[in-house]
Amino acid sequence: QAGFQDNGNSSSSVPNGNESSSSSSSRQGVLHCFTGNAQELQQCLQLGLHIGITGWVCDDRPERGGAELAALLPSIPQDRLMIETDAPYLAPRTIVPAKSRPNRNEPALLPHVLAIVAAATGQTEKAVATKTTQVAARFFGLPAAAVIGQTA
Repeated sequence: QAGFQDNGNSSSSVPNGNESSSSSSSRQGVLHCFTGNAQELQQCLQLGLHIGITGWVCDDRPERGGAELAALLPSIPQDRLMIETDAPYLAPRTIVPAKSRPNRNEPALLPHVLAIVAAATGQTEKAVATKTTQVAARFFGLPAAAVIGQTA
């Protein structure tokens, strides 16, 4: 895939700087399960990509980088931030005790990701939930009536 390289720690790819501005300005996509660094985040934002944040941000093990990812969240424009499950993978490690954490991730666990995103961005969970739902609905072209908790 010309213009993209694997960042080595997830299934996502990041731009390598070989994209022309004309090709990147028309691109619209979501970088699924972003786990990159500040430079990679800026490259993705320059391409116009939306950024998907998963349960990876809930991982408190230092070698996994959840805290570093949480620190980048305020740098993501609200109109490009999405939260996602990555089901069936990456069940949030904020579920304690660990033996109560399911082996399989599912949409019902998304509030754990939401809580970390809200805390990291200094917003309420309700505000983040509303905004990320609106962003996803707009991106995927969903009618207002199809979005849970939203009215037409």
